[in-house]
Amino acid sequence: MPDIKFPISIINRGREAFPITFAAMRAYTDQRTSETPDQLWIVEHEPVYTLGLAADTSHVLNAGQIPVVQTDRGGEVTYHGPGQAVVYLLIDLKRRRQQGLVRELVHTIEQAVINTLNHYGLAGERKAGAPGIYMADGAWKGAKIAALGLKVRASGSTYHGVSLNVAMDLAPFSNINPCGYADLKCVDMQSLGSNATLPEVQLTLAHQLQQSLS
Repeated sequence: MPDIKFPISIINRGREAFPITFAAMRAYTDQRTSETPDQLWIVEHEPVYTLGLAADTSHVLNAGQIPVVQTDRGGEVTYHGPGQAVVYLLIDLKRRRQQGLVRELVHTIEQAVINTLNHYGLAGERKAGAPGIYMADGAWKGAKIAALGLKVRASGSTYHGVSLNVAMDLAPFSNINPCGYADLKCVDMQSLGSNATLPEVQLTLAHQLQQSLS
């Protein structure tokens, strides 16, 4: 049932360095009460590699001038940069009676990405045991187009979220083993022929998440 008392609002933070957003997510979650609103944060990041809690730093092959930041999300190493749609989920799962259903939350996020890609005429799919979304057909079949990583506290509060490659410089992905997989190709919507702009895709993805989680 939709939680009418606690709707999920969408906040666009614009372009922001990852450490600023990371600190803000943790602060927002630290200060949560039973009345704190659930929010989806849209962000476009400056170039950064981020590491999950159990990430193997050997998967960062050559960071060069791009900073590497340790985080408290799940997953391995990934890249964020301009032209990528990032949506962070600051949600109270316990209040929404979804406590403990992390797998279902991941499935919901992945479906929102698949729906977003479908909206722009692209086909994405899941891979068993490898969170994220991969291209389902064509020359780029198997290439990763979206990554996700979450932090779920014992209280049921979540942060971090999902990134979808829209129109970006893909070269930095070649300097890491994305999500811990050597030779994993990464692609963006632009390379697949989409003319969708970043602001369009940001809102489409956020609205898909909002509808799925409400």
